[in-house]
Amino acid sequence: MLRALPPAHELIGLAATQLALKPDEAHPMVTRALQALREALEAGAVTADREALKARALSLIEAEHRAARQGGLRPVINGTGVVLHTNLGRAPLGARVYEALGPLVTGYATLEFDTLSGQRGHRDAALARRLSALVGCEDAVVVNNCAAAVLIACTAFGAGKRVLVSRGELVEIGGGFRIPEVIASCGASLVEVGTTNKTRLSDFARVMNASVGAILKVHQSNFVLQGFTEAAPRAGLAGLCNEWGVPLIEDLGAGALVDTQRFGLDRETTVREALSGGADLVLASGDKLLGGPQAGLIVGRARFVETLRRHPLMRALRPGRLVLAALDETLAVYQRGEAETALPAVAMMAASAAEVEARAVALKAAVEARGPYPGVNLTLCQSMARVGGGSLPLAALPSTALRVEGPPGHWLAARLRQGWPVSVVGRVTSGAFFVDLRTVQVQALAALAGALAEALLGWRAGEGRDTLGESQEAGSRSDDGGDDDTH
Repeated sequence: MLRALPPAHELIGLAATQLALKPDEAHPMVTRALQALREALEAGAVTADREALKARALSLIEAEHRAARQGGLRPVINGTGVVLHTNLGRAPLGARVYEALGPLVTGYATLEFDTLSGQRGHRDAALARRLSALVGCEDAVVVNNCAAAVLIACTAFGAGKRVLVSRGELVEIGGGFRIPEVIASCGASLVEVGTTNKTRLSDFARVMNASVGAILKVHQSNFVLQGFTEAAPRAGLAGLCNEWGVPLIEDLGAGALVDTQRFGLDRETTVREALSGGADLVLASGDKLLGGPQAGLIVGRARFVETLRRHPLMRALRPGRLVLAALDETLAVYQRGEAETALPAVAMMAASAAEVEARAVALKAAVEARGPYPGVNLTLCQSMARVGGGSLPLAALPSTALRVEGPPGHWLAARLRQGWPVSVVGRVTSGAFFVDLRTVQVQALAALAGALAEALLGWRAGEGRDTLGESQEAGSRSDDGGDDDTH
């Protein structure tokens, strides 16, 4: 079966004549293409036909070469129905935040400069003021992401000491990073408290002593424990920490600033609620339910925040002005009460089912107007969108999707995914391709309709028909090791 694979030197020659690739440029691409075909043959996903495999190899080489020319980051229309899609950058910033960045990044900015005193300031000053007004904290610092916030907090207060965590909160976050391993990397000793389903305040009190540096409370962001469960109350843990003079650190994860029940979602603890409930330091992501850039927010009591600000790790973990400017404007949007209109991720969660359906109707009409497409069937169907990003794992948002039947779903998914200048990512179910309109912004409808029409016209002209029966291509499903964002 493997003898049907075309020889590497033949593919290099074809790449030179048909794709104008130099041999040294083509060689690594040919190697990867042959490896992909070998795996497909062994899986029984393609037939052992030399000419068909040769054409497929050239297609893979051309696609890789095109992707290399196009560069790394590219714009994507998210038709997966996953609002905070980790693979696609989580929360889009939106036009309002983007416009505010312009004057702050095209020239100089007061990143660490106090205009009142003329002296050096700290880069979190403006953010700390905004966060104080929004969540009621005494002080705040910002790092690269929430994992960095956990790292510096456990290092600053737990190095050489013990950190107490409930067994029910020893979670694994995206990318395979596990809380026990993070704590170990901080030079702290993890003490597992209670059991997986039940951990009481008395369990913490029993192991509390002078060797403990902190209690870490971890939000179960990407899974839910149900049934015969019990968790130590935040207020009780705060009292225990206050008695021993150590901080209660809460890794809240999602970073909600508003009540998610307003959007018909499950209830999520807000940053303000965690602080008022007794947490000394609350750690949260900027690019999840907050709807801003990737960042790790650390808010809480001034004396604990100042310890982190002066820690040597802070210089390695602090973000630059691009992130800080975007986060500052995101928080300003909340202060103005405009989050549900100016922040795309929040707007997507807040949109009514009727609004989403109207977008779907408009998309279907726009695609049909560019037709006809013999052998293609376009229909609208009910769908359930997800929040994603490791937030509200059981929450589902009623939505409407455009279902495309005719071309093999995985062929169409690959064709749209590799489109230029914009990539379209949807999902494939039972062989059909779906675009969920909950995560498609109104301003992207025209470009999406054009991309779909171009792909369907290509299918009508015979493009890709030789791929019938081939395997589901890489990218028909993707996840980040913790959030399970599928498309």
